[in-house]
Amino acid sequence: MNVKSYVWGLLVCLQFFSSLPIPISFKMDRDMIKRTVMMFPILGLIMGGIVGSLLFCLSEWTTLSSLALAFIVWVLPIILTGGIHLDGWMDSSDAYFSYQDKEKRLEIMKDPRAGAFAVISVIVLLSSRFLFIYESMILDSIFLATMIGIIPFFSRIIMGILMVTGKTAKEEGMAHYFKQHTGPMYLLTYLIPYVLIAVIFFWVLPEIADLFLLFTLAAGLLTVWIRRQTIKWFGGITGDTLGASVEGAETVLWLIVWLSAYTGMA
Repeated sequence: MNVKSYVWGLLVCLQFFSSLPIPISFKMDRDMIKRTVMMFPILGLIMGGIVGSLLFCLSEWTTLSSLALAFIVWVLPIILTGGIHLDGWMDSSDAYFSYQDKEKRLEIMKDPRAGAFAVISVIVLLSSRFLFIYESMILDSIFLATMIGIIPFFSRIIMGILMVTGKTAKEEGMAHYFKQHTGPMYLLTYLIPYVLIAVIFFWVLPEIADLFLLFTLAAGLLTVWIRRQTIKWFGGITGDTLGASVEGAETVLWLIVWLSAYTGMA
């Protein structure tokens, strides 16, 4: 196994899907694209690990209020991703709420201007997520930091599965370009980090293993639903719908964390 090629794939992930500065040029050939898609879950773990670790440190060693901590957890992922997935959420919302045919919706997605529905939908998304995060601050800091660490992990797995197995809406764009050079067999690599994390939960953190299973179930159902609905609404996946899937999935997973605080599951 060429470890170096996987490191390059991870760096490409960071270049494409984060605001972290990676001042290296890569040749985007077939092998590089394969490695990049295979590194999606690791990218999610890095993003979640940064936010979760910061939350744990701030909650344990500072006197910041729950409101301040919630704001940091809420805004830091936006900064780390450069808002790239939020842009996809807004474009997809504008297209969907236009109630036009599939071709017209794809044209609306290309429009760089943000319409009223894009603004309304992103406000609803982010305000809902902030509520879930803020009211989840009553949970144990280690538990919450762990949940924060794996939420982006699951959302990037969803993005990867949709990208590789979903029908593309058009014969151009990022989604089509990546799909051309990959195949379902490469998704098997997602099992490695998933199994390792599952082992940690069931052996080291058994008290919250139920939430890990809930995350798994939710991720599976969301993947099936998003794949079906994108075909119905847009004719298939696009770069924008993939970004929207990340934002939507993370909000649903935060909803699960929030509900667990009220049901006593956590």
